[in-house]
Amino acid sequence: MSAARKRFPAPLWSALVPVFALAAGVASLVFWSGPVPGLLVPFAALLLFATVLAAVHHAETIAHRLGDPYGAIVLALAVTIIEVALIVSVLLAAPAGTSEIARDTVFAAIMIVLNGIVGLCLLVGGLRFREQEFVARGAVGALAVLATVAVLALVLPNYTVAVPGPVYATPQLVFVAFVSFALYGLFLFVQTVRHRGDFSDPRLQELADRKPGRREMATALVLLPIALLAVVLLAETLAPTVEHAVARAGLPAALVGVVIAMTVLLPEATAALRAARANRLQTSLNLALGSALASICLTIPAVALLSIVLGQPLILGLEAEHIVLLLLSLFVATLSLAMGRTTILQGGLHLVIFGAFLTIAAIP
Repeated sequence: MSAARKRFPAPLWSALVPVFALAAGVASLVFWSGPVPGLLVPFAALLLFATVLAAVHHAETIAHRLGDPYGAIVLALAVTIIEVALIVSVLLAAPAGTSEIARDTVFAAIMIVLNGIVGLCLLVGGLRFREQEFVARGAVGALAVLATVAVLALVLPNYTVAVPGPVYATPQLVFVAFVSFALYGLFLFVQTVRHRGDFSDPRLQELADRKPGRREMATALVLLPIALLAVVLLAETLAPTVEHAVARAGLPAALVGVVIAMTVLLPEATAALRAARANRLQTSLNLALGSALASICLTIPAVALLSIVLGQPLILGLEAEHIVLLLLSLFVATLSLAMGRTTILQGGLHLVIFGAFLTIAAIP
């Protein structure tokens, strides 16, 4: 128990920040109906970021208590709940006909994970250990699910004719939402039951005697929902401010999705990078790919349901240049992870693609 307490302290900030953020979120909804006043924007953004970190901290505590591979699943679900909350808040505040935020955020999350997070982990791990190994079957299986759902949700709408534009007809949207959720459920079954060994990191056994105690686990179970609710309220407050700032700067509206995705994925990226530096690349890939899968497989059904309820068309089809980047990312990721061994070369390739994505996002 002493080792657990040393390894998993209960920082005071992780308890105070969610409670304070929840109070601030409620107050903002009561006193402000439009964009947050300029002087309070930095404070609100910092509070949102700190609350995200607190949420992931408590999710990580729960994850280490449950063990591998459940830890990566808990972290991915926590991050995805935050992402969905941000997207839904923007959709509810957006005028009719401007529903690209879900598409832009999901696409940005995939690009950030496949190229930014994975590329950085492979590069840092390769620089430190020359080569790193992992179970290729699990990574390739995750990529297969990701590629299938990404093409169905983000590419195919451009080529259907039932409804004009890059949107699905309602029956088509229901089908894609259902199969996205079903494929994620099938993947979780394979990951946790049928082929659990394909996703297990043997090095995590070294941490088996350093699990959080019951007190830490109970605290995390209470504070995690509070932190997630606070994120939803703060996102509701900051959404108009982000959109107005992007518009005033003359930048593409797609950058709103990039900002949202980067905000919620930064803690996940930190955890994955820390694992790569500890020569636990399997854990890094579980965190990264699991986050990308949860993002698209759970976000698409959520926004599809919201679109149907509100009667608002949901734009899902990507622009041509984004389709090229998506397919290139999936192709290179498959080549990088198919052999179960990586070097700095693969990391460099993914980071180059990530740089191209950021460039195209800012300068279409």
